[in-house]
Amino acid sequence: MELHEVKSMLNQAIEQVASIRRSLDIDRLKSDIAEYEEKMTNPGFWDDNQKAQEIITTLNNTKKTYQDFQVLESSIEDLEVGIELYEESLDEELKLDIEKNSNKLEQMIADYELSLLLSGDHDHRVAILEIHPGAGGTESQDWGEMLLRMYERWASQNEYSVKVIDYQNGEEAGIKGVTLEISGDKPYGHLKSEKGIHRLIRISPFDSNAKRHTSFCSVEVTPMIDESIEIEINPDELRIDTYRASGAGGQHINKTSSAVRITHIPSGIVVQSQEQRSQIQNREQAMNLLKAKLYQKEEEEKEEALAKIKGEQKENAWGSQIRSYVFHPYSMVKDHRTNYETGNASVVLDGELNPFIDAYLKWCLQTSENNS
Repeated sequence: MELHEVKSMLNQAIEQVASIRRSLDIDRLKSDIAEYEEKMTNPGFWDDNQKAQEIITTLNNTKKTYQDFQVLESSIEDLEVGIELYEESLDEELKLDIEKNSNKLEQMIADYELSLLLSGDHDHRVAILEIHPGAGGTESQDWGEMLLRMYERWASQNEYSVKVIDYQNGEEAGIKGVTLEISGDKPYGHLKSEKGIHRLIRISPFDSNAKRHTSFCSVEVTPMIDESIEIEINPDELRIDTYRASGAGGQHINKTSSAVRITHIPSGIVVQSQEQRSQIQNREQAMNLLKAKLYQKEEEEKEEALAKIKGEQKENAWGSQIRSYVFHPYSMVKDHRTNYETGNASVVLDGELNPFIDAYLKWCLQTSENNS
């Protein structure tokens, strides 16, 4: 890299960081930190343990945003000093350090901007991800298991933990449905991009005539809410069934006889849990899932009502086909919202989802700015 290229990158970095400073209002972040720290010194701070934990979480997140921004500014200053020293000494080893630090700074800014896109009210929450194969029997059920493997691999590669809450075996192959609880660094914020219909086009391994088949699966992603959000549920509006748990040969879940299915009759929402060993625990977990789904449904209805008032045309995310995975007559995965695509479908199904997630978050930001 030539010196003029490094300087050009540095000038661009300075502009980006200045823009971030304006949008964040760094001085306000600093005063917010001081305010939260003062609250923690109050004698009755721990009287309400839940509220105290919320304040601590908010403080830690605010501190990280503020401190990481300071690191960006410090890195820019270090690079400016390095360039000045090189121009005086023409030391080739120093030039290599400058190139390395300039590339590092560029990546740091990109990562920081991405982290700011994950600052929604629920982005930090545990994600409940469900896969439901569409019509098509074995074909769609096999596609469901392929998606399950993709999300499990993505989680492993990105240091997320996965708990299988419910697993329903397919009739001949694959799955009839699965519910995962995914926790780690802002899991819902990352996985909300996956909600919608996923389409697979391939030569079917189950077709003796080797014909091309199209299969569909719907993926639901819900943030798990905590006790700070109150959702009232009338017990008379629930139908509760118990059944024997199923599993993938013991690979995904322990077989028990205490699985619970809860149907919320007014909304038609159905939740299931078989991960716990006791019926009481599964019932409690299923109720938590139901509360999360009812809360999300309420939030989506509010957004739709607001959009009507504003005269906006909102996409029906549930009914939309968000992504196509093509294996024949060519290899491609394309997101139909962002238009991001790759020609290596196998890598995506091996868990390489981050480029699609990043593209979705940036698309959401751009869409929001266009609508404002």
